[in-house]
Amino acid sequence: MRVAESLNRALHEVLADDSSVRVLGEDVLDPYGGAFKITKGLSSRFPGQVLATPISENGIVGVAGGLALAGGKAIVEIMFSDFVTLAFDQIVNFASKSVSMYGRPLRLPLIVRCPSGGGRGYGPTHSQSLQKHFIGVPGLAVYEVSPFDDHRELFGEMLARGEPCLLFEDKILYTRQIFGGGIADDLFRYDVLPQAGQVTRVYLDDPEQADCVIIAPGGMAHRALAAMRTLLLEREITCLLLVPRRLYPFDLAALSPLLERAGAVVVAEESTAGGTWGAEVAQQVHSRLWGRLRRPVSLVHSAASVIPAAAHLERDVLVQDTAIVRAVQELLP
Repeated sequence: MRVAESLNRALHEVLADDSSVRVLGEDVLDPYGGAFKITKGLSSRFPGQVLATPISENGIVGVAGGLALAGGKAIVEIMFSDFVTLAFDQIVNFASKSVSMYGRPLRLPLIVRCPSGGGRGYGPTHSQSLQKHFIGVPGLAVYEVSPFDDHRELFGEMLARGEPCLLFEDKILYTRQIFGGGIADDLFRYDVLPQAGQVTRVYLDDPEQADCVIIAPGGMAHRALAAMRTLLLEREITCLLLVPRRLYPFDLAALSPLLERAGAVVVAEESTAGGTWGAEVAQQVHSRLWGRLRRPVSLVHSAASVIPAAAHLERDVLVQDTAIVRAVQELLP
């Protein structure tokens, strides 16, 4: 099953299980079923729970936030994550604050889905990874879809938080197969660390004997795996990949022993550098493990550039597996 199909099935199950959930967004009704078909079939099966909206991201999120604050549950689809900037006020100044600013805690179960990332030739305003702009907002959780995840469980976790959540979905992942059975590919296995907030751990043989730890969100998973393969086959360097389900809040405490044993850490993300999730993770690693790492934490980002539509130019801008390989080699000369 592909990631897009898994997300679609998860939404069907969410709406079937809870009649108070509403899905809102532009072109989410059948027969279109959303720009990437993640909402396909929902309006036909649950006509009262799926609401098509005008083209107004600020209005969509505002209505959804009010619905959630009034006792319902809302899942919003932003057609491209680039447009979530138009709803920044409703997310940061209304929804995230409403859970705590009225003198008593209030529930506001809201999920804002954001198809993100480049690699599909959509150009500068339809290809960005804007996660960093929402890191550190009190009352706002940030998640990223992973090919290792149970997506029905993911939606359940976000709704159960009772606070607004942003879910970034890398568009390239939509066409990728879901990993299952603890097998990532012919070389690597994986398991999940529930004590670390559902962080997936991908490894060769023994996760505690890796030369380097790579920390990357779900949209980077395949590029990180490709880098791990290259490093193993060409340099005999073994890496451990950690893929968190929730980017923020992100508590590194349960992962510290793995990082300390390796002594070398690379954090990779598709965002451009500067005030990013990766920088926040690196700061946590530094403060916990400084003095026990062999080298400073290495950060891998896309180039400081708009994202071109032409495929060859897009590849030059967006972070590739080769950049992760270089970062690991520099840590382990």
